[in-house]
Amino acid sequence: MASGDRLPANFTADAKRANGTVTSLLGEAGLAVATSDDPRFADKAGRIAGVRSVINDVSFQAFDGQHERAVALPASHGGYYSENAYSNPFLPFQWGLTAVQAPAAWNAGAQGQGVVVADLDTGFDLTHPDLQPNVIGSVSFVTLPGEDQDAQHRSPSYSHGTHTAGTIAAANNNLGVIGVAPKAKLLLVKVLSDAGQGSFSWLMNGIVYAADHGADVINMSLMAALPRNGKYLDEQGRVINNTKATQELVVALNKATGYARKRGVTLVASVGNDGNDGNKDQSWIRIPADATGVIAIAATGPVGWGKATQTTNLDRFASYSNFGTPAVMFAAPGGDFSYPDFSETTTMFGYYMPTYAMDMVLSTDKDGSYSWLAGTSMAAPHASGIAALVIGQHGGQLDPARVEAILRASADDLGKPGRDPYYGYGRLNAYRAVSQARYATR
Repeated sequence: MASGDRLPANFTADAKRANGTVTSLLGEAGLAVATSDDPRFADKAGRIAGVRSVINDVSFQAFDGQHERAVALPASHGGYYSENAYSNPFLPFQWGLTAVQAPAAWNAGAQGQGVVVADLDTGFDLTHPDLQPNVIGSVSFVTLPGEDQDAQHRSPSYSHGTHTAGTIAAANNNLGVIGVAPKAKLLLVKVLSDAGQGSFSWLMNGIVYAADHGADVINMSLMAALPRNGKYLDEQGRVINNTKATQELVVALNKATGYARKRGVTLVASVGNDGNDGNKDQSWIRIPADATGVIAIAATGPVGWGKATQTTNLDRFASYSNFGTPAVMFAAPGGDFSYPDFSETTTMFGYYMPTYAMDMVLSTDKDGSYSWLAGTSMAAPHASGIAALVIGQHGGQLDPARVEAILRASADDLGKPGRDPYYGYGRLNAYRAVSQARYATR
């Protein structure tokens, strides 16, 4: 990591003389990734002129599959069809779109046109019919065997990345679900294994790549908790007890997010699913939610929506979501799984499904399928989609500070008046946000 904004021009050669091999050079962000068999490499490289520090890469588990509880949607459906402009068969199940007033925003002409959203996640179903019309590129920074060829999802389990991408920008093609910003384009960046494992180097590479390849928004439905006391496992499973190393990791990530922000990218991340009160427990640094310039999103979700679609509160704070100020900036639909009877079923629009599943977020999944998931991972893409709608109303470009200001001015202030630990400045409202954006451009 550079001591300034950029690495020295001859850093690759200097690292080689220190017995290291540079595998990724993020020069303008002041970052590089290198490997070495020399146990003294860090000391040697740290003495290169212009280098601030050399730190171990750190691995993390980015999400908890038990919290997200994937429930597959049956292959056949009951033939629901609408005569309006949004006749996607599964739109009636997407209560999150109703909560943020996305259909009203679409009807006002805001659909994310001219905006690129980079989704940094696991692998993706690159041929899913709901995603394919909007995918403009994909890349993988995962170096695990079998997952380093491309960004395609290959695991037999559900596809976290495919799910978040669909919430952001599934196309309005009358086939399945529809995204918050159905005309936005997707840049799919694999920074996690299909099982949710990640590393700081993969994440930083993904952020810089997205910023350099035209992203207007970066969605990061992932979270790593670093102990402030510095004790963690490195990528080789060794216990590291080094507070300075933790601080330097955070500085390195801040360089990546700061670089993207300077390039005009709005960054969005989930706050995590541990139900942790950040006001009382300040022992953790949550990455990337706590990084420079990142909009951190908490989750909301109903309980029993499938039994009472017209009266159930869609804005109930989710049972699992982390909370606390100043971490949480906004809330968005993430779903929940708190319905007390996991065996109860409900028939809706021709489907016979577990009642609790309908409280979760329905989106795209592997092999052209669909599934319900719940988590702050599902809330962040709702927010990223709304950011895309706002930016689209400004012709496809808008300074991140302006995006944040519009989202803040248009959010529905829930909980205690003003900013509170649960909803932040409020639950995002797509229609009000694009109305603010439209007014601002007059």
